[in-house]
Amino acid sequence: MPSIHPMYGGVSANFVRGGATTIENAEYGSAAVLNFEKTPIYFLLGRGETSGRWNIAKGEGVDDYPQLAEFAHGGGTDHLVSLLEFPKEAALRGVSLSLTSDRPGGFSDDQLAIVAKLFPALGLACYRIAASKTAADILAVYTGAKTSARILAGEIQRGKGGSINAAILLADLRNFTALTEVYQPGEIAGFLDEHFELIGRHVEENSGEILKFMGDSVLAIFPTDAEDQQKACMAALASARNILEANKVLNGQRRNDGGPDIGVDVVLHLGEVFYGNIGARGRLDFTVIGSAVNEASRLEKLCGTLEQELLMSESFATTCAVACEYLGSFELRGVSKRADVFKLADAVF
Repeated sequence: MPSIHPMYGGVSANFVRGGATTIENAEYGSAAVLNFEKTPIYFLLGRGETSGRWNIAKGEGVDDYPQLAEFAHGGGTDHLVSLLEFPKEAALRGVSLSLTSDRPGGFSDDQLAIVAKLFPALGLACYRIAASKTAADILAVYTGAKTSARILAGEIQRGKGGSINAAILLADLRNFTALTEVYQPGEIAGFLDEHFELIGRHVEENSGEILKFMGDSVLAIFPTDAEDQQKACMAALASARNILEANKVLNGQRRNDGGPDIGVDVVLHLGEVFYGNIGARGRLDFTVIGSAVNEASRLEKLCGTLEQELLMSESFATTCAVACEYLGSFELRGVSKRADVFKLADAVF
């Protein structure tokens, strides 16, 4: 089936008698997608036909389609393909069902009659799976895997949510606004995608979740409870250090092509936040709010002042299990209490 996903062009399920069942996601740019034009499915789509049959034993299609040559090499004798269209309201076009036999003489008339009855039922099942999977996949892409799971579990009422403790990671691209006066919008979007990709990768590999892209900033959380606060802080810190290192590598590669250096400032904080649905009646955002989020945002403004690319709040620095260096106490706009600010000890970083 084709898929609606920013990374995958389609998904296939392969069943082999006596072997394992495999599910494969075909990434954009992968061999599976690039070679799609060399398949019987593409042939039928191009001719506007919904079914086809190739007598592999007689060599039909073997020279035209690598897949049929592979089946022939494995003893295949007959190959069927049926294209079933989904309802028009579905964004997905439909599903292709293929069946290969190694029976001498290929499929019998009785077997073909069974297949003719079976394929429509399979198509209906595929439609149900596709609709459910597409909804879950797209929701996860736009809200994050953990947040989407909560939404699909029914947490969709405005104001519904609760207080949680979390390590907060706020990453902001340094002096990015100035680039908009030099580069075209398409180039700017490309730069953002490159940096957001590496930030997202290192957040997710440490069990964090990105909640929001805000212009050239990223907000992520690492939820925790009272017993695991240090673990969450260490996960957020590992993400931050990996982000900064990967960002240097990315800038080095872009510099070789004559592109700009784009720095990233990261702030780490630990506190209580409200995690839930916020917004208008017909347009909600599942996110975090609270004083801890505001404080993290204000701390980020100090990165340039202190000439530091990684800053930590007192609550974070005293909880994580690494040596930190005190930088001073600072007023934060809109925050009544002065904030003690830390960085990693030079020997640690």
